[in-house]
Amino acid sequence: MLFTREELEKYARTLWWGLTTARTKPFVEGDVVLLRFDRDAGELAEAMYDLLIEKRMLPVPRQNLTSAMELSFYGKGADAQITRVAPGERELMENLAGLISLIAPSSLTHLAGVDSARIGMGAVARKFLREIMDEREQSGAFGWTLCAYPTPEQARCAGLSTEEYATQIKRACFLDRDDPVAEWTRVHDEVAHVKLGLAALNVERLHIESEHCDLRLTPGEKRRWLGVSGHNIPSFEVFLSPDWRGTEGVYYADQPSYRSGNRVEGVRLEFRSGRVVSVSATEGEDFVNKQLAMDEGASRLGEFSLTDRRHSKISAFMANTLFDENYGGKNGNCHVAVGASYADTYAGDQNELDAALKEKLGFNDSALHWDLVNTERKTVTAELVGGGSKVIYADGEFRV
Repeated sequence: MLFTREELEKYARTLWWGLTTARTKPFVEGDVVLLRFDRDAGELAEAMYDLLIEKRMLPVPRQNLTSAMELSFYGKGADAQITRVAPGERELMENLAGLISLIAPSSLTHLAGVDSARIGMGAVARKFLREIMDEREQSGAFGWTLCAYPTPEQARCAGLSTEEYATQIKRACFLDRDDPVAEWTRVHDEVAHVKLGLAALNVERLHIESEHCDLRLTPGEKRRWLGVSGHNIPSFEVFLSPDWRGTEGVYYADQPSYRSGNRVEGVRLEFRSGRVVSVSATEGEDFVNKQLAMDEGASRLGEFSLTDRRHSKISAFMANTLFDENYGGKNGNCHVAVGASYADTYAGDQNELDAALKEKLGFNDSALHWDLVNTERKTVTAELVGGGSKVIYADGEFRV
């Protein structure tokens, strides 16, 4: 057993903190919470279900497809099967108050032999479900959080033993502390000061420089920096969704990425006038190209993020984006996401952010949201409106 009963209970309480922090309105008795989990996370799902019952929620447990089921679905399914959404899915999403996802994949490369365009087809067909959740979150009626649970496959792909992998999760989520929620509250408050410092700057452009990156992006009008919002456990990043139209230059992901049953490495993207115009990868280049062709917005920028190494205890590659995008290590990290923007980075009234306003302000729309991580030593400079500049991040630490 990788986690003791006490550690499982701590993990469940931490996820409850994440869920209640992520939702802007308080939960009330009888709220519907979807508990989505992989089979190997069963013992954590049981602890989480028990806590949701204790909190007087109405939990709806749902196990994700196994790796073999996903291979059957995308490998053998007819187009009509892949694109059809089961009855009741819309109704469930329209009534959800919360979602907790427990990620514990038994395989990370099982779909490598499947045409990735078919995976994209399924994502596009279900995009409306995510849009329902986004709209409910904007109104404060919905919140979500997610976490990872160790599996031998993740550990193997990360080059760790399963026990070492579990230890990284415990340290990153403060499960090795007496009161993990108190630790998360402390980090939440420290990151709040960082966000205030960033918000005080009138930034016209951001310039990201490292050994293999030379990227400029435009934060855009009415944007705000977010971070440690409870949505991801763990999460130490500070991020925004820029105006995709202002992206220029080269971004390089030095960390491998596992996505949709495929592994890619050494992804290099060149942006011009906001769109990816050149792609290369040392592994999985064809998969990358097909992902970026998923829809019109898939080749545009949806997110930019920075993690301060002083906050994150993650010191190893984890073969899991949730952890890798929050890597601390020696240099911290930045990551970008190609695809969908986060609507909650809009600094105005969330209720007024409709499709037309999103388009006007350069919020990107896509069925894709794919985080690509760079852990090189880097400098991020804010080019200020009216002239002048300020280094906001260097050597893995914020300078605000």
